[in-house]
Amino acid sequence: MRARLTFTTTLVAAAVAIGLMVGTPAAADPHTSEAAIAERITPGIEYSTYTTSTSHGTARVHLLTVDLTEPGISLGLLNAGKVAKTGVMTSLADRVGAAAGVNGDFFNIGETGAPVGPAILNGTDLKGGVPGKQRHGPSLPPGTSNDDVFGVTDGGVPVVTSLAVDGKATGPDGAFELQGLNQYAITVNGVGVFDAEWGTASRKRATCGTDDDRKAPCSKRTREVEIVDGVVTRVATAPGSGQIAADATVLVAREDGVDHLAGLSEGDFVDVDYRLSSPDGATLTTAIGAMPIILDGGHLQLDDSSGTLAPRTAAGISADGTTVYLVVVDGRSSSSVGATLKSLAQIMTAVGSHDAVNFDGGGSTTLVARKPGNTSTSIRNSPSDGSQRAISTGLGVFYAG
Repeated sequence: MRARLTFTTTLVAAAVAIGLMVGTPAAADPHTSEAAIAERITPGIEYSTYTTSTSHGTARVHLLTVDLTEPGISLGLLNAGKVAKTGVMTSLADRVGAAAGVNGDFFNIGETGAPVGPAILNGTDLKGGVPGKQRHGPSLPPGTSNDDVFGVTDGGVPVVTSLAVDGKATGPDGAFELQGLNQYAITVNGVGVFDAEWGTASRKRATCGTDDDRKAPCSKRTREVEIVDGVVTRVATAPGSGQIAADATVLVAREDGVDHLAGLSEGDFVDVDYRLSSPDGATLTTAIGAMPIILDGGHLQLDDSSGTLAPRTAAGISADGTTVYLVVVDGRSSSSVGATLKSLAQIMTAVGSHDAVNFDGGGSTTLVARKPGNTSTSIRNSPSDGSQRAISTGLGVFYAG
């Protein structure tokens, strides 16, 4: 059974949109929200903040309402320039001129810095989702996976969908499938591909842990093959590091996957083809790994067994697909207790979301937006670490006006 909303959905949504003080009908839960304070960032981007009283205590909500029908408005992935590289949210936004945005996917914190799920930047496939329990972040709802994303189609429509690596390498001894793209973990017995988008971080982490245990030891049987313009140029028994050239790809194998690379030698011709594909064949220009919490208006089965209250970040889509809601809930402070996954879903429904996803939370939770007269962004929420955390990705809002 879903927990009751701690405030009235339609009235709070109206308050957020137009800044009106609302009352609570007698039949509703007896908690109230203060009037929303609204600020126009650009045409099509509005920033609002309000405090709501919940059964857990007072929570401060920050909301970016994005009108996709406004000419010049678009959404895009933010990163630090490479998959395995991190940066603070203001720098991620400012390096590409975003007017506003929120932090994105969970990531391999303390190691490679690479995100958990798939990623597409301006139509370029950057990476695939890591296998099973290699994820960082809370347990997934039934029926969801590390392949799930918040995306934008080539027609500009926001969607919640999934992306899988569709890859194949063909060498002298035949073809074999590729199970990963620029991932900090590839499946046991698999072969993954890395290219220039990965960055300089070591590729060894891709052979560590297992599909069921992120902290399991690294594989003792590995192999790496570099291919430049279709020709093998280097073979090694262990994954390497350093920037991969723009005309090169690197195949990394673990356990039985090594058998596919064992027969390759320098000078052999190998054709490598890979892409990210969605179940319905849609072409996405933007994708960021995400955990679905609402689909088709219904709340998913969320694991709040720990009852964890924390800072949270989420993105939602209106039923008609014309509006995107980017939400941050402050937490771990005396002025804002944060949210559980279930209460986050309630907040996303309240602001108008028909579909919604959860992004990384805790110290990563950050919302940025330009202030009047500024061309750079400023932090608008209160990060629980006291300052910005270096993160892997964000979802940016752009205005070309």
